Amino acid sequence: MTTLHVLMTSKALRNLRAKTVRLTSLAGMIGMALVFSTQTARTVAQDLEPVGPMPYDIPVNWIEPFASPGYSWGGNSGIHVESQDRIIVLQRGETELPDPIPPSYTNFPGSMGWNVIQGQGRTWQNVMYVINSEGDVLEVWDHWDYLFAGTDGPGPHRLRVSPYDPERRIWVVDETNHVIYVFSQDGQQLLMTLGEKGVAGSDETHFGLPQDVAFLPDGKVLVADGLQNTRVVILSPEGEYLSEFGSAGSEPGQFASVHGIAMGPDHDVYVVDRNNMNVQVFRQTNRGSDDPYPTYELKMRVTGPNFPLDIIVSEDYFWVTDIRPPKIMQFDLAGNHVYTWLLPGEGPTAWLEMHSFSVDAEGNVYGTDNQYARPQKLVPRSDADPRHLIQRQYVPGQ
Repeated sequence: MTTLHVLMTSKALRNLRAKTVRLTSLAGMIGMALVFSTQTARTVAQDLEPVGPMPYDIPVNWIEPFASPGYSWGGNSGIHVESQDRIIVLQRGETELPDPIPPSYTNFPGSMGWNVIQGQGRTWQNVMYVINSEGDVLEVWDHWDYLFAGTDGPGPHRLRVSPYDPERRIWVVDETNHVIYVFSQDGQQLLMTLGEKGVAGSDETHFGLPQDVAFLPDGKVLVADGLQNTRVVILSPEGEYLSEFGSAGSEPGQFASVHGIAMGPDHDVYVVDRNNMNVQVFRQTNRGSDDPYPTYELKMRVTGPNFPLDIIVSEDYFWVTDIRPPKIMQFDLAGNHVYTWLLPGEGPTAWLEMHSFSVDAEGNVYGTDNQYARPQKLVPRSDADPRHLIQRQYVPGQ
């Protein structure tokens, strides 16, 4: 097991890289200014029309809790579908149930009206686990619980796997501790730790409440960093700082909270700004050049979501999870709002927040509820319009 803190090997190299980054950032800023002067960011109507029926069924009690007696799910914050036989889930510990357990409790804390992100009953155990599409729990990686124990804050935020990585390493973004952990695919080894645990910063070796990661075909990593730094950081495949873009603010190209990030066709980068309530799309300006680091300029800003959290981009559309109220919003790649459907807010399949979602090869959607606390499976209805079914994340080629 190795821990990697991204450090420079010499003062000369640091100075050279700093100069390069400054020049690259300046070029990106100039290019972005040109785009702003010639293109008005697309605005989507706030009335969310059309709103239609949910194109999925939600099986009741699809997955049985595996917690010990007296405990239940914690806030489930991240999910990745490797296959129907292997779905990796991240949760923010478990919830200790009251004694006695109220009659309203079924098998998840939300059935008691609890919102677990308020810290009610949380314990740092069973943070990562593996299930299949039938809801069977296959593995519990409780040997990593110590990494998150004692965290005074939300904790781990997102879980991703690069589609280009032959080793299928697992990237876990730990928001509160300002670090990113990279695990082996079997969950048995911690291969890298990016950032410094418990120390926030905005320099080349630290993060500030990071939220998400996305991957380029050449192995580079885009870090949504995040709630404190409001920037996107570009790392080498080995986790070394290369460059960054974005700044704090509400103008086009600026961020209030970089909550989610995904790649789309033409190598466009889709950035979910939760607090500014938009999705901004950036194009890479130096594809095919000899430049060592990718640079980006704003292509489009899409408004309409009321508190967006996660995003999936396909070849033709992108879908955003939203929380006010809990819903899924669909847009085409030109930024036009296509369709919105509401998640159930009551009953045995109730949602309060779909924090992350992922899709398997059969079109089933798996979502994690960070507040009512549990994962749920959504199965396409036979009479659903296929245009509104969430497609798998697009994987750009070289």
